[in-house]
Amino acid sequence: MPAQDEPEVGSWYSTREGEQFKVVAVNDSDETIDIQYFSGDVDEMSLDTWYETELEQIAAPEDWSGPFDDLVADDFGDTEIPLHPGDGNNPLDIIEPEEI
Repeated sequence: MPAQDEPEVGSWYSTREGEQFKVVAVNDSDETIDIQYFSGDVDEMSLDTWYETELEQIAAPEDWSGPFDDLVADDFGDTEIPLHPGDGNNPLDIIEPEEI
């Protein structure tokens, strides 16, 4: 079923083929929508195409690295050790020490 809703800037959508993209701008003057695919490619879609295309609004992808094709695991920081509150990383601990 084609999308009947207005495009929402900042929202993510998926096509029937599985392509994921985010609406980054709606240009009312020329009736186009600027979109950015998960891969980072930017494209333009007419409002007519928007209403004719079968789209599903989806949650933003958890993996934010899609547009950055040259990242390696080290670029993500230390993913083996999760950060926990109270492990000495809070700058307020210096100003307002916790009473024990």
